Amino acid sequence: MNAFIDVHRDRFGVAPICRVLQVAPSTYYAARNRPPSAREVRDEHLKTEIIRIYQDNYSCYGARKIYHQLRREGLPAARCTIQRLMGDLGIAGLVRGRPRRTTITGDQGERPADLVRRDFHAAAPNRLWVADLTNIRTWSGWVYAAFVIDVYSRMVVGWQTATHLRTDLALDALEMAIWRRGYNTGADLSELVHHSDRGVQYLSIRYTERLADAGAVASVGSRGDSYDNALAESFNGLFKAELIRRYGPWKGLDDVELATLEYLDWYNHRRLHTACGDIPPAEYEAIHYRHQQAAATAAETK
Repeated sequence: MNAFIDVHRDRFGVAPICRVLQVAPSTYYAARNRPPSAREVRDEHLKTEIIRIYQDNYSCYGARKIYHQLRREGLPAARCTIQRLMGDLGIAGLVRGRPRRTTITGDQGERPADLVRRDFHAAAPNRLWVADLTNIRTWSGWVYAAFVIDVYSRMVVGWQTATHLRTDLALDALEMAIWRRGYNTGADLSELVHHSDRGVQYLSIRYTERLADAGAVASVGSRGDSYDNALAESFNGLFKAELIRRYGPWKGLDDVELATLEYLDWYNHRRLHTACGDIPPAEYEAIHYRHQQAAATAAETK
């Protein structure tokens, strides 16, 4: 009621509006001059924090992720309160669109078996990686991105962008993943299964030989079935929805590459992930290694 009177008072006057609404003008003035309640003060503070978190995370967090981020920062608030305030602010979480496939299926010769069978779970890092490609429209033509994802934490461990779909694109992403996980950290890749669709890039001799050199086993989904590589497809959809569609148009390879680098740094180290218990992938892996080290230390002291 007060908001309605505030909007129309200059045109009609307070007294005439109150008369029509059957409200005493003194009631309106008393409410208008009343100091803000504790709830109103807290709401204004929460709105500031909600906007900050929303803008710091590619403007894609919904109420659930903002709720978890506030709790991580020691600012607990009810999820329904966050939803109400987001409505007041006119912001909402990102709703993903339908992904577009870019796979060029290889020939029907001998290929690796499907060792995953849609079970996208791993007991530890470097046990199961999934890989896929996606495309980005730019002013100078199509740009393509390849990603390698560790299923345990959903961390992107390797990536590459290019203006072509040759094997080198996928192979460069794989080389980054092997360097980061194998050579750089000394992790054992002998128990690794690498899963992909039947794209020609992943069935090429160079790609399969590189996996074998690293000690990994190749796994390939069935033909024409996106569900067999659903986790990688899901990440591609997330990447397109949170970055590409929201912050385009893109000029060409260079600005896509730089934006992807910044996005993946956020995705791996700051974005809250549902599969990780609403903590970032890097933090989730760090907890795993701390537990592993504590267990090894305890075993040594026995």
